[in-house]
Amino acid sequence: MDDKTNDPAPSRRQIVGGVTAGAAMAAVAAPALAQTQGSAQGGSQGAALGSGTGTTPPLPLAVPHDPRDAYPRPPFKVQTQAAPGLAGRMEPRPDHGEASYRGTGRLMGRKALITGGDSGIGRAAAIAYAREGADVAIGYLPAEQEDADEVLAIIRDAGRKAVALPGDIRDEAFCNRMVETAVREMGGLDILVNNAGMQRAQQSIADITTEQFDATFKTNVYAPFWITRAALPHLKPGAAIIITASEQAYDPSAVLFDYAQTKASNVAFSKALSKQLAGKGIRVNAVAPGPYWTALQPSGGAIPAALAEFGAKTSLGRPGQPVEIAPVYVLLASQESSFTTGQVFGASGGGGFP
Repeated sequence: MDDKTNDPAPSRRQIVGGVTAGAAMAAVAAPALAQTQGSAQGGSQGAALGSGTGTTPPLPLAVPHDPRDAYPRPPFKVQTQAAPGLAGRMEPRPDHGEASYRGTGRLMGRKALITGGDSGIGRAAAIAYAREGADVAIGYLPAEQEDADEVLAIIRDAGRKAVALPGDIRDEAFCNRMVETAVREMGGLDILVNNAGMQRAQQSIADITTEQFDATFKTNVYAPFWITRAALPHLKPGAAIIITASEQAYDPSAVLFDYAQTKASNVAFSKALSKQLAGKGIRVNAVAPGPYWTALQPSGGAIPAALAEFGAKTSLGRPGQPVEIAPVYVLLASQESSFTTGQVFGASGGGGFP
């Protein structure tokens, strides 16, 4: 229920040793979570949204906002798009941090590859990484070019190098080329975010075709394996690998039968790989989002009739916005989490596990 679809048819001081991961997250989240005054009423994006104009994001608010009303709440307009879907055509439009995320140099000089970086959680991570000082390469489907162009412009406006990598990660050869191109264009690689995913809601196992089942596993399980394997020769001590799992790995929904299985695999991926790579000084972690308002949902990730109340059952009564989870990806990529590996970070508005 969280990440970007890939469907064929989705100088702040470092935290010193001894601080818990929870405290570190609180410290890293503050700059990104502050929003403009208008965001509480309907996700107002400000002048910088998708414009690529270099508009300076507003300063964070000094007063904490009520998390229940910080972003749009259901009911939402029932809307559908053909997969893979575009964020720019959603109502309300998701907030990826275009006008609100302000970096503090946590990732200065780093080089990141993010799959599914055109919209959703991947887009929010790409914007945050660029504003934290990293060069960013984003993978996405050619059909998502409209969204990707906005992200690439925002990365460049932050003064960082932006690398476009359109293609289908269900193709092993493309996965290898994508990594090679990212390394060549950025001059290296030290952050890998396996975020792209396919999610197709179906009421019954009888409605899931072999083609859908295969595409879901190729996108969510095979691709991270291929991409990570290709990236490993380029990763040095201090590098970080992050995979987007889901609360579905722990508490699967009936309508996400195949997707939930792949997300459980993503959790095992991070835990097993972290043990392999710890001796090389490379950290591996996972993020397990709950319901987030992304282009994944109206393009088949949710049952259309249920979209009006999407996120209503969370403790906060609304879905998350991608910008709200971006700080977790920053933390896991930064040296502030140097003792954190093999962990799964939940961000689901009060439900799910871990």
